[in-house]
Amino acid sequence: MLEKKLLTKRVGIVNPLSIDDYIKQDGYKQFKKALKMERISIIEEVEKSKLRGRAGAGFPAAIKMMAFAKEEAEHKYMICNADEGEPGNFKDRYLMENDPHSVLEGMLITAYATRATKAYIYIRGEYNKALSIMKWAVDEAKEKGFIGKNILGSDYDFDMEVRSGAGAYVVGEEFALIESIEGKSGRTRVKPPFPTEKGLFGYPTLINNVETFCNYPVIIEIGGKAFAKIGTASSTGTKLISLSGNVNQKGVYEIPFGVTIREVIETLGKGVPENRKIKMIQLGGACGPIIPEYMLDMKIDFDRFEDFESKTGAGAIIVMDERVDVFEVLHRIVNFFGHESCGRCTPCREGHPQLEILVKRFLNHEATSKDLLSLESLARVMHQTSLCGLGQSSPISIISTLGYFRDEYHDRIEFVGKV
Repeated sequence: MLEKKLLTKRVGIVNPLSIDDYIKQDGYKQFKKALKMERISIIEEVEKSKLRGRAGAGFPAAIKMMAFAKEEAEHKYMICNADEGEPGNFKDRYLMENDPHSVLEGMLITAYATRATKAYIYIRGEYNKALSIMKWAVDEAKEKGFIGKNILGSDYDFDMEVRSGAGAYVVGEEFALIESIEGKSGRTRVKPPFPTEKGLFGYPTLINNVETFCNYPVIIEIGGKAFAKIGTASSTGTKLISLSGNVNQKGVYEIPFGVTIREVIETLGKGVPENRKIKMIQLGGACGPIIPEYMLDMKIDFDRFEDFESKTGAGAIIVMDERVDVFEVLHRIVNFFGHESCGRCTPCREGHPQLEILVKRFLNHEATSKDLLSLESLARVMHQTSLCGLGQSSPISIISTLGYFRDEYHDRIEFVGKV
């Protein structure tokens, strides 16, 4: 079997609206185990596991945990970033809608290990079903004594609250998310300081996404060393993949790191409809690179994907067959990110309208050699100088196609020799 179900092993077995179902399937068992462990021992197991964040950048989870645990403050906050706004990603929604208590258990283990006092689960505004289920799950957990005062007879107090976003892509960025929870406009901050030092309401804050939190019960159950044996040396454990586009069987799949993109598409996705030829694949969602078919045998691995500035953690694979026009795709991407820009920094605010103008010229076969030079220069400047991840990552699709599909740009220019 290509899939290895660790995080999704209860999906289809438990009723997401029943905490009793979850408990019957050994739910909250690992949290109870963690409550009997030394706090530092929990963090050490995470360190042994070599777990990396599953949101995008793949930052080592133990380093973030340790930094947060060392902070001394009256309030220490945790945020579960469930604002899954990246087009092409839907794995976090899948976990929340099908096994919400696994998310809560992972958060509780992390909170106890780091002495957090309260957590917020910030859910994308369009995720109405996930929002309702997570609120229900939190209420159930409170009734059972897993959240609140003196949890399960211990001296540990911890509260949890569910918040809803309003549909802004930019609040997926950690500081914009903090600003939104504080009741401000979702705009990023200049850093340092980082959230683990000064985050929500000025207090130390640990932020992870849904999938990252769901890994903690697995690590406590099997141990960090056993977890590290799954996957590859640089990318341990399993990865949830959101597979979409021109494939026969779209969906969320859990695989060990090291599986190739081709295996995911052909084995799990059942290939392309009508056996059409794959033209390109976008990795990580709309902000990720677009690569050609000949690179499908690349293994899904943090280090390998970083060569292409792709968010492995996001886990999206969008398949596009031979009928797709690369410039139609780029135009939609640029238009989307231009709309979602918060407008705080100049490269992003002013750059996106210009990108859209230039891409549209290629789309309409009206581009010149000068347009190609301008497009490449602008995309790289935005990528290097924008304040937050939106402006930094939105031009990656353009930069990657300039490398892998440059002939298509040349085909839209009348005098190629001047380029």
